[in-house]
Amino acid sequence: MLTFNKKEIMDICDGKKRKQVSGGVRGCRRSVAVKMKREVGKVLRSLTVEDNNRTEPMEEEEDDDCFSIGFLRNDRPEPAVAVSPRYSLLREVGRGSYGVVYEAIARKTGARVAVKRLQCDAPENVELALAEFWALTSLENRHQNVVQLEECVLQRKGLAQKMSHGNKRSKQYLRLVETSLKGERILGYPEEPCYLWFVMEFCEGGDLNQYILSRRPDPQTNRSFMRQLTSAVAFLHKNNIVHRDLKPDNILISQKSGSPVLKVADFGLSKVCAGLNSKNSEEHPAAGGGGRGSNQNNIININKFWLSSACGSDFYMAPEVWEGHYTAKADIFALGIIIWAMIERITFIDAESKRELLGTYIRQGTEIVPVGEALLENPKMVLHIPQKARSSMSEGVKKLLQDMLAVNPQDRPDAFQLEVRMDQVTCAA
Repeated sequence: MLTFNKKEIMDICDGKKRKQVSGGVRGCRRSVAVKMKREVGKVLRSLTVEDNNRTEPMEEEEDDDCFSIGFLRNDRPEPAVAVSPRYSLLREVGRGSYGVVYEAIARKTGARVAVKRLQCDAPENVELALAEFWALTSLENRHQNVVQLEECVLQRKGLAQKMSHGNKRSKQYLRLVETSLKGERILGYPEEPCYLWFVMEFCEGGDLNQYILSRRPDPQTNRSFMRQLTSAVAFLHKNNIVHRDLKPDNILISQKSGSPVLKVADFGLSKVCAGLNSKNSEEHPAAGGGGRGSNQNNIININKFWLSSACGSDFYMAPEVWEGHYTAKADIFALGIIIWAMIERITFIDAESKRELLGTYIRQGTEIVPVGEALLENPKMVLHIPQKARSSMSEGVKKLLQDMLAVNPQDRPDAFQLEVRMDQVTCAA
């Protein structure tokens, strides 16, 4: 299990335990999952700009940055009292190991939004929350296939403050960064609830698992999704962001335009590589990297930044991630697993959630093994692509998947080469 220390930041992994098939379970050789306490999921009272119970001033709060958020419960007839509430919670739509996502309404415009609540009550939770915040706020431009962050709010003692990247005037923000850096609770501060709220665009189509498995196979949709996914990853890598947890659960579907549009989401394990070099690994964004406008020359250098924390979910992790020495090419491997599973509708049953999920694997008797781990154990293993006898997969897509899933990351295309090749093979299909 990964641990924190005072000298460096260790990223928190949100991987899954080995999946069960026909009663057979194969134990993981390396433990990459850090289990966190699940939240109760209560709807908070409304946040107000002022707290009448406070006796000491909050020097870090600015009136311009503070705003109130009103949350309503479907099972409560009367609304919570609030000062100019901006959002109303409608229902819970998702729950992870360290956060809850709600569908909400922006009261001023009536627009539907997604609100993610992350409780910052432990260093590992803070690290995940800040990783997502730094990644999404480091983007100068929008991309239609990356979920859009509208605003981030820090809530403590009933007060809400809009967060901005590197806001050194906010003592609360600096406390979060210090907690993450030291890897321990800050001494001298009372134990009290602290939350980060992410307000993002709402994706009504669910995730990629739900969308694909609830519909008949459609080659045209597959080709569109393949282009959208590669475009999103190329955009992230161009902006020095390695996602590190690409999987169908973290790919959402928006249908506002009539046709489905993919949105890569959940950046809790992401790494902003700006400011790093090939000799440094896992440098903290607060130490000087990861700011806006820092993505110069990154097209050449993004794949030279070495990362060392074994992060991700087992079925999508590249062989080198299991070893803890990898680059952005790990995202390419994960994308290959997703696309392969999507085209051939290869699934497994998650042992914890009992959900059917898209994912490719190697079968060993009654057990299934993640492709990345199997390749690490046997680098000369040949992947049989396509897996099914009756497959409509073109030769171009087959060759591209083989290259994306190469055991040696140097043999894989980078995100920019992949985007060009994907356009070629999907247009030719």
